[in-house]
Amino acid sequence: MSLVNSRRDMTPFDMSRRPVRQNALLMPLIWAVCHVMTRKMGLVRVERRGMDIKPPYIVIAAHQGFPDYYVAPRAMFPHRANFVSDMEGFAAFGNELYRSIGCIGKRRYTADISVIRNIQHALFELHQPVVIYPESRHCDAGITSSLPYNIGKMIKFFGVPVAVLTVHGSYLASPFWDEERTRKTRLTAKIELLLDVDGVRDTSEAEISRMIADALEYDEYAYQLENRIAITDRPAQGLHLPLYKCRECMAEGDMHGEGNTLTCRSCGAQWVMDEYGRLSRNGEYIHIPDWYRWERAEAEREADGSDISWRVDVEALPNEKGFVPLGSGILRHSRDGFVLTLDDSREIRVSSAAAESAQTEYNYRGRGKCIVLSTKDCCYYCYCKDPSFIVTKLEFKAEYYHRMKRGMICE
Repeated sequence: MSLVNSRRDMTPFDMSRRPVRQNALLMPLIWAVCHVMTRKMGLVRVERRGMDIKPPYIVIAAHQGFPDYYVAPRAMFPHRANFVSDMEGFAAFGNELYRSIGCIGKRRYTADISVIRNIQHALFELHQPVVIYPESRHCDAGITSSLPYNIGKMIKFFGVPVAVLTVHGSYLASPFWDEERTRKTRLTAKIELLLDVDGVRDTSEAEISRMIADALEYDEYAYQLENRIAITDRPAQGLHLPLYKCRECMAEGDMHGEGNTLTCRSCGAQWVMDEYGRLSRNGEYIHIPDWYRWERAEAEREADGSDISWRVDVEALPNEKGFVPLGSGILRHSRDGFVLTLDDSREIRVSSAAAESAQTEYNYRGRGKCIVLSTKDCCYYCYCKDPSFIVTKLEFKAEYYHRMKRGMICE
């Protein structure tokens, strides 16, 4: 199916349209496909703990990579479910088909009361479980992405049992920075009741948020090493996308991951990645998540709130009919958020206070790096080939400015 909106129809997606039950006729096919695909990845069974509950309930799911989409329906069996999903799926598969498999539309990092109402409808009118991926994206470096600070408030509002679905091996099989191919690895999955109705009622919003954060915490490189999962097929191919800063000379944007090596083109420093996901240089090992956390700390240290800008090519995704080319513009980022000024003088603003993170893509639709700005009515995909356009660093700074604006850290 083409993803081009040939009629350039900018009518916003109808977020108010109520979700439907997963089509009963499609479910045997969906379960069969998911079973076959996950078995190929080594998932023998999904471990279940305390899941002798009946709908409605909410499942909070980790989101490491593309294989998660196959794991979740298998984990929910024999219950049909509704899934909160981003807009790309509706454009890729079509509105009616995507709705028929239970999807509820949402734009990432935007607040929309329609989404809450649709979840409420699925829970209490359709009497179905609802699966939510609070990380809102595939993880960059094998560790949990940032979670919404108000997730406990949402659970308290609905007042239904909450379970957690965790997966190991999904990121290793299909890391965000090299999703063009799936690596042969091993998946494990567990779905576990976190709180029943009484537990939700008697637990504070903050404590629920903390419990969910603890349950979703993962480190896939530690898991790989502990379980001796060997990956030899170009394990560092594309690793420079999350690990963009050299630890030797501090240059940014000059790293290059190819085969099993990560090299700084500025100073020549080189790290070799072994079959168990460890990077080494001169006999010393560096844990990939530690490198990623160090970059985050460096980006936050340098975040002085000043305005930085790039020339970008822009596409809009207003609805399920596909992408509309909007030409070029200037994308600016500062302490206050993102401002996109198109060449026709239209201006799109996304404030730091409103968006807890930024949707980043490393090679979306084969077009390279991009930042996605989402408003209530449209998603704007901003592509740039400038080496200084480092989307991982922008993600770090966007999250830092959001916490600053929310009063979570001092300026």
